[in-house]
Amino acid sequence: MKKTTIQYRVPYADTDQMGVVYYANYLVLFERMRNELLRQDGLPYYEIEKQGVMLPVIEAVCRYRNPARYDDMLDISGWVDEIKGVKLKICCEVRRNGELLAEGHTVHACVNIQSRRPVRPPETLTALLVPEDGNTANNS
Repeated sequence: MKKTTIQYRVPYADTDQMGVVYYANYLVLFERMRNELLRQDGLPYYEIEKQGVMLPVIEAVCRYRNPARYDDMLDISGWVDEIKGVKLKICCEVRRNGELLAEGHTVHACVNIQSRRPVRPPETLTALLVPEDGNTANNS
């Protein structure tokens, strides 16, 4: 699958009293990755909305392996893992110098902006699932 990686330096504001990145902030990192993943494929979120579709999160999973701390430089990678029916699954990994700190995914429903009803994803979204070699997989 097409994979995107961004870097993020942990600010002091992201840490808790124990000096580690507060657990809920990992979902914010997933959001940053998701936006950049879509943008790098020429599909910033506002373009999806122009097509009459929004992508509310219906599931979020994060497995914490090792803590990140203030001033760590993180590599956050993400990719579209699958598209089934009206659902889109985006996976994410957070690493520091190659060490896996957290991993997880978010599942989004494709919803019509006007009716708020589930709809099939537009072709611009399903195209994100095509591997770089051009073969299609996992998009049913």
